[in-house]
Amino acid sequence: MTESPRPEESRPRLVVVGSGMAATRLVEELVLRGAHTTHRITVLGDEPVAPYNRILLSAVLEGTHRPEALTLRSTEWYDDHGITLHLDARVLGVDPARRDVMLVDGTLVDYDTLVLATGSIPALPPIRGLVRMDGSLHPAVHAFRSLAECERLLGAIAETDPDGRPVNRRAVVVGGGLLGLQVARALGTRGLDTEIVEGADHLLHRQIDTAAGRIIARDLKRLGVAVYTGARAVRLNDAPSSPVQSPVGAVKVVDPLPSNPGRVALRLDNGFTLDADLVVLTAGGRPSTALARGAGLEVRRGIVVDDRLTTSDPHIHAIGDCVQHDGRVTGFVPPAWEQAGVLAEVLVGEPAKYDGSRLVARLRATDLDVAVLGDAAAEIEAGGEVVEVSNPIAGSHRRLVVREGRIVAATLVGDLARVGLITQHFDRGTVLGPAEPGNLLMPERTVSAGSAARALPDDAEVCACAGVSAGRIRACSSLEEVRDTTRATTGCGGCASTVRDLLGDQALVSTAKGN
Repeated sequence: MTESPRPEESRPRLVVVGSGMAATRLVEELVLRGAHTTHRITVLGDEPVAPYNRILLSAVLEGTHRPEALTLRSTEWYDDHGITLHLDARVLGVDPARRDVMLVDGTLVDYDTLVLATGSIPALPPIRGLVRMDGSLHPAVHAFRSLAECERLLGAIAETDPDGRPVNRRAVVVGGGLLGLQVARALGTRGLDTEIVEGADHLLHRQIDTAAGRIIARDLKRLGVAVYTGARAVRLNDAPSSPVQSPVGAVKVVDPLPSNPGRVALRLDNGFTLDADLVVLTAGGRPSTALARGAGLEVRRGIVVDDRLTTSDPHIHAIGDCVQHDGRVTGFVPPAWEQAGVLAEVLVGEPAKYDGSRLVARLRATDLDVAVLGDAAAEIEAGGEVVEVSNPIAGSHRRLVVREGRIVAATLVGDLARVGLITQHFDRGTVLGPAEPGNLLMPERTVSAGSAARALPDDAEVCACAGVSAGRIRACSSLEEVRDTTRATTGCGGCASTVRDLLGDQALVSTAKGN
């Protein structure tokens, strides 16, 4: 039975700054606990659109998702639950003494409890010529952190000359992390001649080792995306070079179509130059801490929080990419959603604590499969032993780090058939026998996707972002119910096919029962 709302004036004021994936998850968790009937909840989002899934922006760029499909919760959903959602509401500052938030238009929003979910801001690489004298980015340069930036890039791709031929056909992606690979793959799918520039010695250097990085580079080359590692972009010039030299010394074939007059030349620190119509920046981000610093909160790399996600001010909490917990910032969806669930419990008076254990990353890009669990480098340094199986020819690399019989980290490239089972052991700290880690890395017998889904036990994890098991998926009757009640498929999207297979199986069972 739903609790009747308390009188408006008697309910404490809970204000959430941010409307990204962490903030939306927090509001959902609060609604599940009935907090929308006991609190006056206000959400302040600085973008003009309803909260959406930022992880799937590359899918919009690739053309596999429509922009409207990314919406997490509609404005009507907030209205239906009595939650005030302010869009295009940029916060200017927080006053902890007065307990209010000031917007850039001068509006004051009072709070009893404040949650900062300000996310991260893109890190601009030190490239001369990137920013013009007026502080704006060069017209050929695109950031890729918001729906508006994604739509601007799509508009640039769609530009044509008077004869209807595409104007922008060459792209350089600066940054070889998860986002960089997703964007490069999407641009390649769109038909652009795409190159990645990464300053480290291999791709995904923060998540995987050199051997796995080589396999990813080989896969990208097979898909038509050139990869240049160990080289940093240092200067952007308006006048392109001719002919163009690549960092491996090859001379590109002369373009059969007229050059784009807006084409630029991106010079690397090894002396080579890449010509491009578009330069896309994906070289990471940093926690957005300006509001917290201005409010006098403790800030190091991120906004410092304790195990109850409370800042140095007891009335202010923080979650998501802006947070530093136990000396660590993450930047991934699973820990942000875990923090949201813990904080929801804290805000309704439950004795919850965040232990920061769920470090999971997943690459979402067509024909590229990568999953990373835990911090392999740290675990190896702490005495973990490595169990590894690699097949560069087949494009697969699987590695577990095991300590005291437990999987404490894992890297899977090119073959994610057992990612659910490995994640289950990782989360539970299962003590494995001497032969089990190696057996987990051996390829499974070829089975259909539907058969593999049917074979999953109910407690096997299907959605790493939201921590959803196969049993919870089977209990749902539709994809909409899965999204609404479990949030599976609304993170990185990597579990979508398995979820559909599980739902198909359930539909068959339901039909049989009906007969």
